Amino acid sequence: MEISRRALGFAGLLAFLGGGKGHAQEGGGPSASTQGAVHDMSAMPASWMGKEQIAFLIYPQFTALDMVGPQYMLANLMGAATYAVARTKDPVQSDTGLVFTPTRSFDDCPLDLDVVCVPGGSSGTLAAMQDDATLRFLKDRGARAKYVTSVCTGSLLLGAAGLLEGYKATSHWAAKPALATFGAIPTDGRVVLDRNRMTGGGVTAGIDFGLTLVSLMRDKTYAQAVQLLSEYAPQPPYDAGTPDRAPEDVRAMIDGMFVDFVKQAETVGGKAFARAKTL
Repeated sequence: MEISRRALGFAGLLAFLGGGKGHAQEGGGPSASTQGAVHDMSAMPASWMGKEQIAFLIYPQFTALDMVGPQYMLANLMGAATYAVARTKDPVQSDTGLVFTPTRSFDDCPLDLDVVCVPGGSSGTLAAMQDDATLRFLKDRGARAKYVTSVCTGSLLLGAAGLLEGYKATSHWAAKPALATFGAIPTDGRVVLDRNRMTGGGVTAGIDFGLTLVSLMRDKTYAQAVQLLSEYAPQPPYDAGTPDRAPEDVRAMIDGMFVDFVKQAETVGGKAFARAKTL
């Protein structure tokens, strides 16, 4: 799609000044109408303005970066509304101690979502699998959503809710085999798309996942603009970010850390998967 430099400049300026608040993101900040009065948006392609409803599930001890990375990317979709959704509106603490305030609860989250996204975790994810209210929420919104998505071990929670049966999916590399417990097809890839199911790999893969979803909901140029805006050009100091590249002793150490988690995910998740069918 060809766009003028002026149009792209306005898109970047809008996102930079408002943190993507050319949408109805909850939690304060300038509104779309306020920004429109300050910046001439007449040159923007009409297809760049949407009205998507995007919900990120948050639960005690979830991994913050699984949510924050893609949330930043999707929050730059002009016209979209993003929500942090939890069982209640009480503060939710992540697995690294960051505390988040939900903007919607299960009760007042929009019914028809364009995207429902589930971040991962470890003990928190296992606990969420055992919570019928969480499974019921995911099962209901997932049945309606345009895209049903996850990052890292969030795919195990999607699976427990019965939303990945028969779908290709990925997860954190160490937990990926557990997806078979839910009838999913464990698949290699930093981002895996199967029909309307999109799953991201471990933690930082959520950034790639977010950009991929932006490109699907707008276009490649828009996604590239968001990538440039966020200066996403990773150059890690070490080349150990995948099992095949990490030193063998490092991989063995991390692999060993996940043994009990994977066993519990298969046991707890299997029971949740069966229970979710009755919810």
